[in-house]
Amino acid sequence: MDISAIRHSTINERYGRLLSCSVPCGGFSLEAFLASAAGGARFYWENGDDRIAFAGAGTAVELMAWGPERFAKIAKDTRALFDGAHVECAGAPLSGPRLMGGFAFRSDFTPDNTWSIYSPAFFALPHYQLVKAGDAAWLTINTQIPPDESPTRLMPDLRAALQEKIAQLRDSEWSANRGVGSTLIDIDYPMPYRAWDKMIKQATARIRAGALRKVVLARAAELRFDGPVHLLPILRHQAAHYANCCRFLFEPRPRYAFYGASPELLASVRGRQLCTMALAGSAARGQTEAADHRLGADLLASAKEREEHAIVVDKMRDRLAPVMDSLEIGKSDLLKLTNIQHINTPIRGILNRRSGILPLVEALHPTPALGGDPRPEALRLIRELEPIPRGWYGAPVGWIDSRLDGEFAVAIRSAVAQEARAWVYAGAGIVADSEPRSEWAETELKFRPMLDAHGVI
Repeated sequence: MDISAIRHSTINERYGRLLSCSVPCGGFSLEAFLASAAGGARFYWENGDDRIAFAGAGTAVELMAWGPERFAKIAKDTRALFDGAHVECAGAPLSGPRLMGGFAFRSDFTPDNTWSIYSPAFFALPHYQLVKAGDAAWLTINTQIPPDESPTRLMPDLRAALQEKIAQLRDSEWSANRGVGSTLIDIDYPMPYRAWDKMIKQATARIRAGALRKVVLARAAELRFDGPVHLLPILRHQAAHYANCCRFLFEPRPRYAFYGASPELLASVRGRQLCTMALAGSAARGQTEAADHRLGADLLASAKEREEHAIVVDKMRDRLAPVMDSLEIGKSDLLKLTNIQHINTPIRGILNRRSGILPLVEALHPTPALGGDPRPEALRLIRELEPIPRGWYGAPVGWIDSRLDGEFAVAIRSAVAQEARAWVYAGAGIVADSEPRSEWAETELKFRPMLDAHGVI
């Protein structure tokens, strides 16, 4: 049976209550689950450090919000959705309903052609949701029902729908080469170097005049293909080459997707435990072990890169201090990825009260690693100088569970696709002694992961 016929709505309709049922499952891969959902809404999240992966198919509920109160609005609607829910789980801590989504970089973001379906805050509760942790897996079904319907009476139907879905996934043949990808026919960089040179010089002049300490400026590449952008080969490439990154897919409408492999965790909250990181300062990887070691040592010793990183650490400490019982700033070290390495400082702490993930996301976004310092001045300069809107690039993307705990990454090394086109973004932190040519080279380095994933040679 198609239990989705019971009710799918937005939370704003205030209709009914959420029903959620989970059962253990196995015998099919996460990729097969996503492949089976092609042509519909699809969602995916995997943090390589956790050995936990989530995927969703279809949509049971959508939450959207606009304006400066968007974080509070999503938190309020999430609480309302889950407070009245009837949840039947298999006793596994990772089973149960989970929202997936994110926020635009700016609260006053207005969707344009590139970001036509995205609002300043947009979350979806998948109709079917798969969670895998090591060898264990759980399948969840979520739906909404009218207030006069009995959850207990409908639960057998939900369990039957889950067993039918599991049997379908086990019996179906989903080829590993399904959707091998379309052919690239053109790549365009809307901002030429001369425009970048002018923009960076304007920014460094403002910094030297004392208007601000740092600003992060970005540019984009537009890719055109001879057919729709196939997402599963891209996710497969990211899993192979960026396994230790937060990899995500948010496709609330068929063939309209935001996806990436971000090395930067914005915040992870479990109860009162917080985990985050300061990530700023970049260098290429070396072709030999000796060259790689030298490049890493030069990065750690660079006054310019250390200054950029210190700004991020200091401001994150300042923003977190009011909500923490304790805060531990770890030792700075190198985070080495396939083609790039960054200075990374891990940050952990205990919150002074259990308030969920969203207040932390609001407090931290944007960090100086993606905005600048001071934040208001940096955001004004970004709006003034960058020729195209960022949309969701550099913004929080992640998940929220029924306890309002969750995990969000900073959506860098990301792309947004519409049908046969994709836009890839990359930015660089600008301080007083930044040089346009070296910052241009840094953005080329940061473009590379997503260009490679799309088959750009």
